Amino acid sequence: MKTETASSAPPGSRTEVPSLPESYRTIPVPKSFGFWRKLLAFSGPGYLVAVGYMDPGNWATDLAGGSAYGYTLLSVVAISSLMAILLQILAARLGIATGRDLAQACRAEYSRPVSFGLWVLCEIAICACDLAEVIGSAVALNLLFKIPLIVGVVLTALDVLVVMLLQKRGFRYLEALVIGLIALIGMGFLLELIFSRPDVADVFKGLFPTAQIITNPGMLFIAIGILGATVMPHNLYLHSSIIQTRKYEQNAEGKREAIRFAGIDTTAALTLAFFINAAILIVSAATFYTRGQHDVAEIQDAYKLLSPTLGVGIASTVFALALLASGQNSTLTGTLAGQIVMEGFLNLRLRPWLRRLITRVIAIVPAIIVTALYGTSGVAKLLILSQVILSVQLSFAVVPLVIFTSDRQRMGEFVNPPWLKGIAWGTAAIIAILNATLLCYIFRDWGK
Repeated sequence: MKTETASSAPPGSRTEVPSLPESYRTIPVPKSFGFWRKLLAFSGPGYLVAVGYMDPGNWATDLAGGSAYGYTLLSVVAISSLMAILLQILAARLGIATGRDLAQACRAEYSRPVSFGLWVLCEIAICACDLAEVIGSAVALNLLFKIPLIVGVVLTALDVLVVMLLQKRGFRYLEALVIGLIALIGMGFLLELIFSRPDVADVFKGLFPTAQIITNPGMLFIAIGILGATVMPHNLYLHSSIIQTRKYEQNAEGKREAIRFAGIDTTAALTLAFFINAAILIVSAATFYTRGQHDVAEIQDAYKLLSPTLGVGIASTVFALALLASGQNSTLTGTLAGQIVMEGFLNLRLRPWLRRLITRVIAIVPAIIVTALYGTSGVAKLLILSQVILSVQLSFAVVPLVIFTSDRQRMGEFVNPPWLKGIAWGTAAIIAILNATLLCYIFRDWGK
């Protein structure tokens, strides 16, 4: 292990090393490229980020919302996706304009105790998120191959080797694997949509919010869960760093072009994530809600009921394969986020394999203990707890991001214009209020 002195100097100087130094500015973007080739060169970071918006933690809320309330909560999925697109574009904008990722910006701006506190909160959130992905992968292995949950949890640690191998060969290989797994998830739910044959008119109707979402306490609770779990705090740190894997020109014109293409990449990737999340809810509504099965909230229950309910033998298998792809995809990006956060907040450099091993062990140990003691029921509760932890931490990432990107001294000509600043602060306020409300609901229920 080696350490380096923290500094507020921008990456590229002699006093501060960028996060993910092995991948920093390794993907060229020549000036001679036309629009489509440049777009291809910039495409990738948005898809790594999109993984967090279709992880196993999101599946539970979408399944519950569809089975309990049909297509009504599709509007919530759409609104939360728009919020996610906005915040991820801001994260990319910060990385491009300042040359720092969000963690480095926090370390440079805040006192050491505040910065250290933010790091601890972020590490807890990453471990909680990683925990959900580890459990999701283990559940998928159990459903597909009858592998015991504990063994499945241990097997998920092998993704550390995958990340190491692919990053050694080049960051593009890691992006290609992630995009391939996203394609597998998308194809899986396209098949599920075909199998479930949803009512198209009802689907479009569900895209428009209704007052019932607010007035119905049960519906409001699930809606807040969807919104609260959609924007993953570690994704903001991740995006602001991995956008710097592109070797764009370090002048105003080059940064302006990078921000433009990063915005297109992010919007396209998160729109795909929206369609996948919407598909999960639509399949749940078309399969369970229309047949009076209103309490399908656990992944295992959905797996068991899909094939017999739809009368399609492979429906459950396709569902489990998509879940496995989702869990493994999310653990891949989670390990990168862990490295970025530690290097950014602490300027502490560990060998990549050691950092990823530590992240994985921290996630695996609680999962092993709970699955050994409580089995499937304990796993379900652990998933819920992980989402609560993420919910608590979210505003501690969103608020600094909005502050930094709205500050002309930091951002220069790339500062948020007044209209964007207003939307960003409005989004941050809504997320904070909804997450606080979600926590109040949870603590109220625990007190009963």
